[in-house]
Amino acid sequence: MFHKEGHKIILITFIFIIASYLLVDSFIEIMWLRTSILLVLLVFLVLILQFFRNPKRHTQTNDKQVISPVDGKVVVIEEVFEKEYFKEKRLQVSVFMSPINVHVTRYPIAGHVIFSKYHPGKYLVAWHPKASEENERTTVVVENETYGKVLYRQIAGALAKRIVNYAKLNDKAVQGADSGFIKFGSRVDLFLPLDTNIKVELNQKVRGGESVIAEI
Repeated sequence: MFHKEGHKIILITFIFIIASYLLVDSFIEIMWLRTSILLVLLVFLVLILQFFRNPKRHTQTNDKQVISPVDGKVVVIEEVFEKEYFKEKRLQVSVFMSPINVHVTRYPIAGHVIFSKYHPGKYLVAWHPKASEENERTTVVVENETYGKVLYRQIAGALAKRIVNYAKLNDKAVQGADSGFIKFGSRVDLFLPLDTNIKVELNQKVRGGESVIAEI
């Protein structure tokens, strides 16, 4: 199953692969060179298909828990001052996605979208200390009565050239449901209440829609 954001790119890739195959078959007679080119084309196709995959996830909905919005590795757990929306100290948990991870973004909690904003910006590597403030990014805040407010921020990386955010103001957020997509590598930051109980550790691998990040 592939994400809808990849349908156009996958179609173009198939057309490119078929055209390239026909050209190679028609004009290149050196067997080792033909084989090498065809293998490169096959690897390229596999990379595109795996990048836009959208595996089904089984979310155990729980208003007392925050689940990971993306697949990847936990690279930051620290207390910070969040200055865009809360303007106060929060616990930040950041998940870094490599190009081989699933890049679907999912709602970390259920509730209603009370803030959603897009920021144009740079394309620093996703783990750069200033990426959260200077890179292209979107900020979304979801609120429910049990957990309160959770902010998550999609951040473009050096390879990511488009962030897709489906969360609109006043939308109903379903925990684990598709809320966006980031094309080609990046990270997502979560900003949580200071008294939340963090359930992950640095360098831990997490799965979007399933891994519990925190709970009250």
